[in-house]
Amino acid sequence: MYNSIQTSRLSLDPLTKTDKQFILELLNSEGWIKFIGNRNVNSPEEAEKYIQKILDKPDVHYWIVREKRQNNSVGIITLIKRDYLDHPDIGFAFLPSFAKQGFAFEACKAVLKYLKESFNFKKILATTVPANTNSIRLLTKLGLKFLHELSIENETLHIYSGEIS
Repeated sequence: MYNSIQTSRLSLDPLTKTDKQFILELLNSEGWIKFIGNRNVNSPEEAEKYIQKILDKPDVHYWIVREKRQNNSVGIITLIKRDYLDHPDIGFAFLPSFAKQGFAFEACKAVLKYLKESFNFKKILATTVPANTNSIRLLTKLGLKFLHELSIENETLHIYSGEIS
């Protein structure tokens, strides 16, 4: 089980069922649907079931990112060990109204530091679709480099890799 993480502006807390309203909103945001895919979560009850599926998977972890000043949920950071990857995959998604404020970079850096210090992680991967230029820009800023292209379930993914320092 991973713990909460703090930065000067953000609190990152493990996902719980109480986050269902936020998850419902995030999963139905334009960016999520366009770049991650429609999960057909259309009610708080469906969001709670979606969360339970995540909580039941030992290789999947979500942190809810909250802005401390307003104590509002702004995004998620994920850590997933995928069958087709040799190392865990870090991911992120934020509500559109909180984009371009440095929250994703700050939260990802904090998670990477936590993984290094608490679990001695040395390497991290990330996946994205080639059209998601904002994600690619953030991955590059985090120090990850394009590794290769992979086709999974008829979708082309770009795999990025980085050493955690």
